[in-house]
Amino acid sequence: MSSSTTHTSTIGAIGAPSRRNTELALLAFAVVIPVFAYANVGLAIDGSLPAGLLGYGLGLGLLAGVAHIVVRRFAPYADPLLLPIATLLNGLGLVIIWRLDQSERLQQLAKSQYGSFSPDAPNQLMYSAIGIALFVGVLMLLKDHRILQRYTYISMVGALILLLLPLVPGLGMNVFGAKIWISVGGFSIQPGEFAKIVIAVFFAGYLMVKRDALALASRRFMGLYLPRGRDLGPIIVVWVMSILILVFETDLGTSLLFFGMFVVMLYIATERTSWIVFGLLMSAVGAVGVASFEPHIQTRVQAWLDPMREFMLSRAGTNDGIIHSEQAMQALWAFGSGGVLGTGLGQGHSDLIKFAANSDFVLATFGEELGLAGIMAILLLYGLIAERGLRTALAARDPFGKLLAAGLSGAFAIQVFVVAGGVMGLIPLTGMTMPFLAYGGSSVIANWALIGILIRISDTARRPAPAPAPSPDAEMTQVVRP
Repeated sequence: MSSSTTHTSTIGAIGAPSRRNTELALLAFAVVIPVFAYANVGLAIDGSLPAGLLGYGLGLGLLAGVAHIVVRRFAPYADPLLLPIATLLNGLGLVIIWRLDQSERLQQLAKSQYGSFSPDAPNQLMYSAIGIALFVGVLMLLKDHRILQRYTYISMVGALILLLLPLVPGLGMNVFGAKIWISVGGFSIQPGEFAKIVIAVFFAGYLMVKRDALALASRRFMGLYLPRGRDLGPIIVVWVMSILILVFETDLGTSLLFFGMFVVMLYIATERTSWIVFGLLMSAVGAVGVASFEPHIQTRVQAWLDPMREFMLSRAGTNDGIIHSEQAMQALWAFGSGGVLGTGLGQGHSDLIKFAANSDFVLATFGEELGLAGIMAILLLYGLIAERGLRTALAARDPFGKLLAAGLSGAFAIQVFVVAGGVMGLIPLTGMTMPFLAYGGSSVIANWALIGILIRISDTARRPAPAPAPSPDAEMTQVVRP
């Protein structure tokens, strides 16, 4: 009996494997694939291997290696897929941004304007390094994700400040009709990218406390279960805030992301389908209402409905939607010319998309040069990040961790849908960027922080519980029994 009891305790103490070696093997592929893509682009454009191939490979490998060592040390039981997938997407994004840089360089060289060329790939590599540094900081400083619960209402105030910063005179910037940027020390920052993480902390803390009131203390109205007025108040406030963002900042993407994330977390907290219907109705009413009087939103909707017609009218001087309509039209042509297998890396013409080929419309470059197969692979990688985040939410042992992981995964998935849908013509353009792929420091830095928080929650959820100590009564029984 004694040996059997000891054997059982030993098995319980061993627990689940950490999967860090699996992560390391996947990281090797996540670095090698972008390096081969980099070489492919150089061969396609110049007929030779690019001069910076070794430096790019070593740089990406060093960043991935540092991130892996920190995960192995501070989050040994975390999900093994999140870091490799994020590294792969980030690496491919760097390759495509460099590829578009080369097209711009050749165009300006042909026009004898080479002296004004400013590449974006080195800046994006710097932003990626800052993002991974923030990722490392999250894992080293955030020992337990439940600490964030203490800052529930502080997070709400912080998110409001971040969302309102673009409206501050002298700080905010108006870029093609959208006021979603601020300028600090010569750098452009998009506060909404960081606000989505901060607001997820507030939603998780608030819903953890109020979920019973929202789920049980409700009344039936036209087939929908609605909560009491005092519990419905914060929901109305969130809806009004999303509408105000849409009105004053003319930012359709952030308002959809903001309200959509809250509705998803409401549904997960209460398990009531009526919240999905209620949220869709409120978002539709708000979007239609704002679009009825906001010219910038109307322009984007018209460019979505018929980009060719709007482009021809803009050329004729009938309206001012030339930028949005031409971007949408060129993106659709890029997807169409890519076909099933694509034209090949470095052999497309998506650089004809004006002003945002490497940021808002970077997915069009992948669609043209990698084809439908490549786009499906990219979307599958994004889907895996969302799926692993939701799996983390299911495995979390505390309600705050469940809601936070689900909220962050939902925000990530909504952003991917909004951006991909806009570029492919499924919904109007929003001005947001694809996580990790697109050029922009705010996006890549904020999404690396998001991955860091998900890995922290995943480590806590997957960490094996310590084996229970034998009770004194059981020990006495073993001693007395012959």
